[in-house]
Amino acid sequence: MDFLIIGAAKCATTWLQRSLEQNPAIHMPGPELHYFSREYHRGSHWFRDQFDPNDATRLIGEKSNSYLTQPEAAGRIARDCPGVKLILQMRDPVQRAYSDYCMLFRRGEVSGDIRRYLDPDIAAEERFLNDGRYAHHLRRFYDLFPSEDILLLAYEDIRTAPQDQLSKVSRHVGFGEELSPPVQQRVKDKEAPVVPRGLRQVLAPFRPVLDPIRHSWPLRTLRGAVARKVAYPPLPTDIAEKMTDFYLKDVEQLRAYNPEVCRPWTKLQTEGAIESGAGAGFDSTQVAVGAGAVVSGGSGNT
Repeated sequence: MDFLIIGAAKCATTWLQRSLEQNPAIHMPGPELHYFSREYHRGSHWFRDQFDPNDATRLIGEKSNSYLTQPEAAGRIARDCPGVKLILQMRDPVQRAYSDYCMLFRRGEVSGDIRRYLDPDIAAEERFLNDGRYAHHLRRFYDLFPSEDILLLAYEDIRTAPQDQLSKVSRHVGFGEELSPPVQQRVKDKEAPVVPRGLRQVLAPFRPVLDPIRHSWPLRTLRGAVARKVAYPPLPTDIAEKMTDFYLKDVEQLRAYNPEVCRPWTKLQTEGAIESGAGAGFDSTQVAVGAGAVVSGGSGNT
């Protein structure tokens, strides 16, 4: 194993993987394996069986965002993959938490009571808020790996310099040459219509039959007829401000590891546009960059 992308969720790690996979010399299995976090009981033989490199393969890697936040993962990786290069891509933690909430809302797995999930007074230890405590989780990795083996990336840099982002990765993993041009399209589009949850539940037993032909003309036509756009609950200003305060200490600790990676969001701000309604999508929070310039959040990819 040459490298692992360990997170973070909702920080365009799928974009990163698909961009890397464009080069035939880099092999990564498709879905997140979550081996070192959730599937370790399956054993090393199962893990190795998920990889199918060919004669052109020079580097082998894997991506599972749960590696960052699952406490046991760091120790398992250090024990089983000595010398592996680690990559962590992060974004403004307020935006990350809201994006994560919206993803599960889109799936019908959480309710529209956004305060229940994002108010630090209620949910500080739960998934949406806890997963954005980057420095807290990174401590486990820095205790076990040399700092030069851990690459920290800012999600926001993808929007301004995507090729530079991949160049950093290429140097870190020892690839020695420019990677293929990065993926340009959104990997996951928050604005794409979705089939209503009730109908998805009815069709669930038929997924093994339908999934292989999901992109056929008849199914695409049927999906287009029933799918609807999602109206996401807006992030209230007072909750966004509480989230900002919640993350300030962790962001300061992260600066000790790499002050540049959190440069776009070391001074988290909220704007009145946060309460503009469903059209805000995943990223209605905004990030202060530099001397007062404000840049909207990204695409909400994983």
